[in-house]
Amino acid sequence: MKKKILAAVCCASMIGCLAATPVLADETVKADGDYKIALITMDSVDQHWVSLKEGAEEEAKADGVTVDFMAPDVKDDAKQIECINNAVAGGYDAILVAANSEDAVSGALQEAVDAGIKIVYVDSPANVEAEATFSTDNKAAGKTAGEEMIKALEDKGIKDGSIGIVNINTSTNSTIQREEGFREALEGTDYELLETQYCEGDAAKAQTIAENYITEGVVGIFGANEGAATGTGNAIKASGSDEIVGVGFDKSDTLKGLIEDGYLVCTMAQNPDQMGKLGVQACIKALNGEDLGGEVTDTGVSVLTKEALAEDGAEETEEAADTEEADGAEETEEAAE
Repeated sequence: MKKKILAAVCCASMIGCLAATPVLADETVKADGDYKIALITMDSVDQHWVSLKEGAEEEAKADGVTVDFMAPDVKDDAKQIECINNAVAGGYDAILVAANSEDAVSGALQEAVDAGIKIVYVDSPANVEAEATFSTDNKAAGKTAGEEMIKALEDKGIKDGSIGIVNINTSTNSTIQREEGFREALEGTDYELLETQYCEGDAAKAQTIAENYITEGVVGIFGANEGAATGTGNAIKASGSDEIVGVGFDKSDTLKGLIEDGYLVCTMAQNPDQMGKLGVQACIKALNGEDLGGEVTDTGVSVLTKEALAEDGAEETEEAADTEEADGAEETEEAAE
């Protein structure tokens, strides 16, 4: 099966280019049958996965198919394998999956393929060929995170020092790529990258790791996913230092708060709702008999900074005011009639 990368939106180091949220899933796909799709993400609690679920469910409703969210409560290979096996036993037509480990879950996914089930990846693939993949270009986004780290440190006049990395594990494809990109951005600088520490995506574990890094005297810390970034920001907050630069990955209300309060410089915000929407469309197309060719689509990323959040807030306030003004005008017109 051929692999082809489709760049849905640009992913570059320029914040202006990255700041736009793409609108990708604007088509309605007609299903030729009453399809059942199982959505299995790494866990069911991270806001990233909740947003992906909402995008998938919205698309499923529009297209007249069923999507059942079957994710485990924590990031655990055995629990995700159990979810995949349950989808096979439950007679699902397709599985939309974000693989916790590209190796560990591949056996279960291959059994699903052998049973005639269509596989589509969102966010992070495994080592089984799928109909299509919808994810961030994680290496490019990781490199952008590294560039943002360097920029923030230089703005503080810090030209060298050690930097810590908090990642999930050694087997999740997406975060492995992010770390590779981050390390690539720091090559040739005077900064020293310390040995990566792993938190399994748990914010409390990540905070402990980040606190240990701070004790070692780091100048910066990169958190490679939502939990890692949350723990990093909380550790910097607890330290009371305004010199340590924290850069995160993913988007949540907690991360937004940490950025607004100055404990994280920025986070790489993905578009999980688009992954979910496009993933459902791909499942339907594959079940309808269309050959998707194993295409890999980059669903984009944006650099979310305090300035970007302020601009978003101003736009939301303006939109709310316009809506209120329009509603008031309608009520006045109705009253006059």
